[in-house]
Amino acid sequence: MTVRVLYFSVLQDLTGTAEWDEKLPTDREWTLGDLLERLWERTPALRDWDGRLLLAVNQRWADREQPLVDGDEVAIMPPVQGG
Repeated sequence: MTVRVLYFSVLQDLTGTAEWDEKLPTDREWTLGDLLERLWERTPALRDWDGRLLLAVNQRWADREQPLVDGDEVAIMPPVQGG
């Protein structure tokens, strides 16, 4: 199963990319929370943002319990800042 991960703003700097195709094993079902844990392993600095991130799956706000399916697009965004 493959999901496309989109990083926004400062998260692009942390990960070194704006998008990433994450290949997930098909031997189990995956949630957004499971994917985040996997991404934290790859880029530990992302964990510092945990709890403040805005998350979407297929352009709809999502929580960590959201199931993922092949071809989903996951957006990971830092909190909105005003100025």
